[in-house]
Amino acid sequence: MFHKLYPQWYPARQSIRLDPKGKSLRDEEILQHLPVGTTATLYFKDLGPQIGWTMVFLIEYTGPLFIYFLFYFRMPFVYGLDERFTSSPHPVVNLACICHSFHYIKRLIETIFVHRFSHGTMPLRNIVKNCLYYWGFAAWLAYYINHPLYTPPSYGKKQINFAVIMFLLCEAGNFSIHVALSDLRRDGSRTRKIPYPTKNPFTWLFFFVSCPNYTYEVGTWISFTIMTQCVPVGLFTLLCFIQMTIWAKDKHYTYLREFKDYPSLRMPIIPFLL
Repeated sequence: MFHKLYPQWYPARQSIRLDPKGKSLRDEEILQHLPVGTTATLYFKDLGPQIGWTMVFLIEYTGPLFIYFLFYFRMPFVYGLDERFTSSPHPVVNLACICHSFHYIKRLIETIFVHRFSHGTMPLRNIVKNCLYYWGFAAWLAYYINHPLYTPPSYGKKQINFAVIMFLLCEAGNFSIHVALSDLRRDGSRTRKIPYPTKNPFTWLFFFVSCPNYTYEVGTWISFTIMTQCVPVGLFTLLCFIQMTIWAKDKHYTYLREFKDYPSLRMPIIPFLL
């Protein structure tokens, strides 16, 4: 109805509230079920131009994939003409490129075929900030890992092999959790449900944490740090951990607030600790 009267404010950019400073009403809420009397005053807020989450993730994840290749193939404008189109003598550099590419290709596949979003859109203005984060760090990591003076890991193949195994396990775990979360909304519902472990062993982390997808994601970047032994990768991993801990705590407390029977053993992101 509101959109018909004001076409410039399409549904995705509308925020309808019972209180000017309150939370937005969810799309599935029914007016008769709201805590109001026979009359109610609804407040409208324009959220600004919106962009769908699928497009957000496609933009965010495609950038790092191709930016990394600019450094891996040593384009002339990156390291200079003397190093153009040369290859690194260290096999770990090739392996790091494969793992980095695999990670973002997996994310793109999940975005298209797996993820089901509870919120359909994000403010368009945030896409610049998000892209600067993902694209900028991808360039920073790639610059040092593919640098002609790059030094391989101190403990050689043992360190690299350990990191690769950890990387693959965390990637498999992350994918398994995303599939399990997607299955909760197979019917198209956006209603929040408690996720539980399935027969897949990778989902058993749900016994101990509310957001095992973040746990596995942090594990992926820790393994990439061990594999490359690169300081910028370690700093990126630390920032990922801090941000994902914030997200995990927020989701954990939302679960506790909405479900009285929520499993008490679970922590937000690290079993028994955090």
